[in-house]
Amino acid sequence: MKKLCLPLFLLWLTAGLQAQNMLPVVPAPSSAVVQNGKFVLKNNTPVVVKGDQAAVKVAEMLAAKLAVPTGGSYPVKKTAVTGNSIQLQLLTNADTALGSEGYKLVVTPAQITITANQPAGLFYGTQTLLQLLPAAIESKKEVKNISWTIPCATITDKPRFGWRGLMFDVTRHFFTKQEVKQFIDDMVKYKFNMLHLHLTDDQGWRIEIKSLPELTKVGAWRQDRKGKWGNTPAPDSTEPKTYGGFYTHDDIRELVQYAADRFVAIMPEIDVPGHSMAAIATYPELATVPGTYHVNISDKFLVWGSGGSFYAISDNTLNPANEKVYSFLDKVFTEVAQLFPFPYIHMGGDETAKNLWEKSDDIKGLMQREKLKDVHEVQSYFVKRVEKIIESKGKKMMGWDEILEGGLAPNAAVMSWRSMKGGAEAAAQKHPVVMSPAQFAYLDYYQGESTVEPPVYAALRLNKTYQFDPLPAGVDPKYILGGQGNLWTEQLNNFRSVQYMLWPRAMAIAESTWSPKEKKNWDNFVGRVEQQFVRLDSSRTRYARSIYDPIIRTKTDGKDNLTLILEKEVADMDIHYSLNESVPDNYYPVYTKPFVLDKDVMTVRIVTYRNGVQVGKQIIMPLAELKKRAEK
Repeated sequence: MKKLCLPLFLLWLTAGLQAQNMLPVVPAPSSAVVQNGKFVLKNNTPVVVKGDQAAVKVAEMLAAKLAVPTGGSYPVKKTAVTGNSIQLQLLTNADTALGSEGYKLVVTPAQITITANQPAGLFYGTQTLLQLLPAAIESKKEVKNISWTIPCATITDKPRFGWRGLMFDVTRHFFTKQEVKQFIDDMVKYKFNMLHLHLTDDQGWRIEIKSLPELTKVGAWRQDRKGKWGNTPAPDSTEPKTYGGFYTHDDIRELVQYAADRFVAIMPEIDVPGHSMAAIATYPELATVPGTYHVNISDKFLVWGSGGSFYAISDNTLNPANEKVYSFLDKVFTEVAQLFPFPYIHMGGDETAKNLWEKSDDIKGLMQREKLKDVHEVQSYFVKRVEKIIESKGKKMMGWDEILEGGLAPNAAVMSWRSMKGGAEAAAQKHPVVMSPAQFAYLDYYQGESTVEPPVYAALRLNKTYQFDPLPAGVDPKYILGGQGNLWTEQLNNFRSVQYMLWPRAMAIAESTWSPKEKKNWDNFVGRVEQQFVRLDSSRTRYARSIYDPIIRTKTDGKDNLTLILEKEVADMDIHYSLNESVPDNYYPVYTKPFVLDKDVMTVRIVTYRNGVQVGKQIIMPLAELKKRAEK
């Protein structure tokens, strides 16, 4: 039944979108006009390109992408062709309305034409074109007995922001070079152009530094653990260190080129002075507190309190008072700057536990010498010195918003993660800002009903992510570079789990950074996302269907009466439930309004359906969990 009903629903959905003059494209184009007719892609349709070698490469990538699922051959031609063809054209007279990344896509029954000022625009035009083809175009093998048609339309499109990023933490768990390439392939479908690689942290050092070879001999490896993150005692020093890995210089060059071919820049992050246990496990003399250290395997070294407060029980910070630290960082940033062409290097600066600094004689001496009034100014002193090192390599420095504390370094850019406030403050000081606030953009947070999602300390549903606007009211737009989603991987130890957390929430980040603000519409976005689900199925990309799981709340009247409250993220579905321990389906009662649970209810079982098809997970809620939610 599901296999029969779902395609019918999707046909209805597509028809509905087109009736609204909206194509099922994510992110939503600036302007799209649907017209009558369709273009039929033949198995030998030529791709005709007019432009430089970068434009030719775009044509070649499009031809290669079309070839596998269709079984066709799409010759790339540099000379004029009439009739059935795909035309990619760099404009000789620039269209100022398109900018450097915009494009115009015109589909007629006879021909497809993509025009742009720059090759990047042609590339983004091809990504839109691919989304207009049937979902099977995403298949990694030939799909037969299908008509490869594209609806006629005229699309004029350009991005709202120049910085459209995703951060990939390859430190907490190591991901191979091929997996990073797959990450890039996945993100460019939605017109992201920035990959922020988090390369160092307490759990590993992931980049070769030839002048400091011990960093990867020691810092890139730790004892293996298979279970729950954070449920790990300190390792036995005799255990073999078999888990980890790192990228060689050649690996980095290959990734940088692979990304550049797809118009993605890679920004490296070396996270200091905190988050440095892998570095001080290698060179313990760089720590603030003398001792013996190991690469963290998720054993506890920080204690977290309310409101994000924390303190260290074991040191994971570089010592700002030790000149050897700056010599060490000079060597690191020298090689990092040579490997990454992008103008910025990210130096972290977040979550530095300062309680051990307060007790350090070295730090007290530094404060006296430099007339620093508190440990926040100590961090500012460190950040300003790091900025000078990075600038000496011909690069600019970016850091998390904690670098504002104690005084912002003169030329620093700020990536604002704790809220939009830090970014607004930096912009008011006329510093460049990338907005990536946790409440909208932390893609490692669980995204649906917590009892059936990976266990994380906070929630972020798709609807909330979609509310992200990188430009808050009252902030000068010229200082806002754009926005970014961040994917930390403490809980993500394989690439399938990475994909599950990214999609579809990263689509919401893509639309918030690319599409005009006035084009954003939640109900329409949901319809387009559901079309993307079919494409993700075709490409065998994992994703979360958590939008179909209800939001489950309870309240109590203080007399042991428990009221069940169920809410929906997607409006047009039904919530069915059982109270008698049986497994509900679409013939069970439909939830319509809050009600008080009978005293003999031990478990509430919940599932969602749409048009007779199950769309959500079976959720089992014991009475104890429901009572706990009422207490909160």
